Amino acid sequence: MKEKELLKYKITASSISNQDATIHIKQSEIDFGTTPETTETLPSPAELFLGSFSSCMLKNVERFSGMMHFTYSKATVEVNATRLENPPRMDHIDYKLTIYSNDAKLNTALLKKNIEKFGTIYNTVKLSCSITGSIETVDNV
Repeated sequence: MKEKELLKYKITASSISNQDATIHIKQSEIDFGTTPETTETLPSPAELFLGSFSSCMLKNVERFSGMMHFTYSKATVEVNATRLENPPRMDHIDYKLTIYSNDAKLNTALLKKNIEKFGTIYNTVKLSCSITGSIETVDNV
């Protein structure tokens, strides 16, 4: 039996002294702030980290909608986090995932369990900080 191949990822990032930086992923570029001048306009590395966490959740909503046979029109996630100073690290993450759906087959408890069990970024993050969250549904209009 052939051993399952490991998934591998590769990104690059670059910056210029006294300017901001860019992450290069496939055909996308994501600018982020490294200077005081862009603190209010570009995402910080911590915000990109939380963006990765939220994108993992949304990807899994799409993935499990097929596996669990439910439909939805959109999903949103709000993530709040607290950071410790010494050493600097995320201490706690709290999320609120909202799914817009009228589908009676949408089992939010099972979806939450699946996201928490199979989310790559979710599982990586939970090794270093606590996570709490909820899933709510909103009827499509």
